[in-house]
Amino acid sequence: MRMDIKDGKDILVCTVGKTILHYDYRCIADLHAMLKKHGDWMELGSADEQKPAKEGTVEAWGRSTENPVGGWYGLKKGLRGRFGMYLPPLMEKLGLAEVTHDPKGNKMRAI
Repeated sequence: MRMDIKDGKDILVCTVGKTILHYDYRCIADLHAMLKKHGDWMELGSADEQKPAKEGTVEAWGRSTENPVGGWYGLKKGLRGRFGMYLPPLMEKLGLAEVTHDPKGNKMRAI
């Protein structure tokens, strides 16, 4: 994960093998603020763009019309999903969130 600029906009670049995903950089601050307001553990619910996200999860929020950007934080059509997979470990590394590390059903909460 790294920050870059594309079309004059700050983006988060996530490289997974040969796949490169882009997210709006503000997703870090927005997700942290939402988790603070939520105040409890929230399921991650990672899903590809083509699959529906489970309601009430970080993934669902990352693509909801109710979030601060009014939709997807993912910027590359076809690769906009997996918000609930790639953002939580970054937030944990930055000291902004706690993330569970169970075989299934992981959750996160703001610090």
